[in-house]
Amino acid sequence: MENFDQIFTLIAEEEGISFNPDILGSGLFNILVLAGILVYTGKDFLGSILEERKSTIVQNVQDAENRLNEAQKRLTEAQKQLNQAHVVINEIKSETLNTKKVMLKADAVEARNDLKSRFERAILAFKSKERRIFFEIKEQITSLVLTRTVSRVKETFAQDKAAAKLINNTIRTLELP
Repeated sequence: MENFDQIFTLIAEEEGISFNPDILGSGLFNILVLAGILVYTGKDFLGSILEERKSTIVQNVQDAENRLNEAQKRLTEAQKQLNQAHVVINEIKSETLNTKKVMLKADAVEARNDLKSRFERAILAFKSKERRIFFEIKEQITSLVLTRTVSRVKETFAQDKAAAKLINNTIRTLELP
């Protein structure tokens, strides 16, 4: 501020230059003089503000670039992790498919063994029933043969009794005379 006051004092002491406070009526020269004074006196003030603003902008740009680089690094890392996740997911899918195949094969083998054992039990039950029926038929045939044999023996011996009676009667008749 002191420099600003000195400039006005210096200009006022000069006889060739006079300050016209009517800015609209003073003309271009007065405007240029005022602009020069403002630039000369405000140079340090505006320069420091502009320099500070410039350093702030540069710092903000550098921070933004750093954040961009960091974001790109994180994006790259996230893409790597995504690719790894896809690989893991594909491995899990293939393992799941293999496990399903193994389990289906195991279930098929177990079902086949179960059916085989059921079939074998059914065959054993059938053979057992077949033997039982065979023995029942054999017993019935034996019983029938024995019954017929007994009835034939009875018939045969019954005829022999009649023949024996006839013979005995004949012998008795012959003995009586």
